[in-house]
Amino acid sequence: MAHRDQLIKARRLAVTPASPTPLSFIGGNETSRISSLGFLHYAIVTVGTPPLTFIVALDTGSDLFWLPCDCTSCARSLNTTSGKTLELKIYSPSNSSTGMPVPCNSTTCGQRRRCSIRYNACAYQEVYLSSNTSSTGILVDDVLHLATDDSQEKVVDAPITLGCGIVQTGDFLDAAAPNGLFGLGMDSVSVPSTLASKGLAANSFSMCFGPDGVGRMVFGDKGTPAQKTTPFNLKQSHPTYNISVTQIIVGENATNVEFSAIFDSGTSFTYLNDPAYSVIAEGFNSQVSEPRYQPETRIIFDYCYALGANQNSFEYPNLNLTMKGGDQFYVNAPVIVIPRQGGYAYCLAIVKSEDIDIIGQNFMTGYRIVFDREENVLGWTDSDCYDSKNGSNTLPVNRNSTEPPAPTPSIFNPQATPGNRTRSSGISSPPPSSPSGPTRPLLGNGATRLSSISCKLVMVIFCIFSHYLIILS
Repeated sequence: MAHRDQLIKARRLAVTPASPTPLSFIGGNETSRISSLGFLHYAIVTVGTPPLTFIVALDTGSDLFWLPCDCTSCARSLNTTSGKTLELKIYSPSNSSTGMPVPCNSTTCGQRRRCSIRYNACAYQEVYLSSNTSSTGILVDDVLHLATDDSQEKVVDAPITLGCGIVQTGDFLDAAAPNGLFGLGMDSVSVPSTLASKGLAANSFSMCFGPDGVGRMVFGDKGTPAQKTTPFNLKQSHPTYNISVTQIIVGENATNVEFSAIFDSGTSFTYLNDPAYSVIAEGFNSQVSEPRYQPETRIIFDYCYALGANQNSFEYPNLNLTMKGGDQFYVNAPVIVIPRQGGYAYCLAIVKSEDIDIIGQNFMTGYRIVFDREENVLGWTDSDCYDSKNGSNTLPVNRNSTEPPAPTPSIFNPQATPGNRTRSSGISSPPPSSPSGPTRPLLGNGATRLSSISCKLVMVIFCIFSHYLIILS
């Protein structure tokens, strides 16, 4: 009987289809943090026939992928750090042979959306966390050009539904996502949901957030057996990547406090309510040696500390979050460095929230984060994102690194804190540093190296994007 059971199991395994090869964007799986555009991670995506290329912000806090489209209010150009002006492409379903507005009676439209009489199509309006920031338009079916994330790089044209953003407001006009936003949430309209439902990729994806702004994005990535995990909380009416924290450790002080928070790549910094906010802020404040500093320009952070004119390093306590299930999530980047008259200061990069708790992009730094919607878990593995395809080759972050931060005073222009909106998006805020341990040197040759890397990333995006525009024009 045991022999027979083995044969039956072998036959079942033989007919079980293999998991699809993971997919990435057709230009590659690289993403980049662009500090002049809200410190969010951006990717180059290609849509439609003939294909058009866009630079989109990656947002796990919302569902819809939308592009500026036949717009009456949208950004049409982007000024780069090199002083050049990049003309942005504008999508139009009428110019794409594969594009078609979603009719009002479509199941995609459903009960949550209304019908646009003017366009005779299913309408949408997405309102985001940042003040007066929204995208309004109609839904369109078209193709997203992807490729297998392997050495063969086979092209995969994925049918998707996207938002034709006719009117953009707020930060979308200049500060963040001026050329589109790539919603990665759990709703059926999101690209990961569509790829999974059509059998093109496993129902999971990963995002990597390197300490120097380099990133990766892979659809169908389930992570590795060695990764740490915590389950998603899925009892909300609108499921999100919501997880539970059971304990906060600041330095050596552990506090049992339970709260839930959304892992949101579309929010630059972390927002926490009390008591979690006070536990971290007061515990942090009690363990630093530098004097409190109140910046002359209003910023969104409450706890900042002045560094001496000749001070070239500083120390701060470790910050760990114990997730539901017991795994530790070490926060690699809890502070940012800001300029001040005569030197620098650093701030605890957490904002006191008035509504929902958000684990922002700064807390994800140094990790390959896996959003596994099949197992309903969040996974994380140490990584610098230069090789994130498998656990054995993933490079660990050196938490005792002596690399200094790369402050960028020229873009220190914080926005007001967000209001009580129900969705999230990027926030234009002071430049985040990339701390990799409790001891941070401030000055040295590494600052030039990191600044150079940041500039090169922006220029690479500019060059790649320009190259696509020339080829596809």
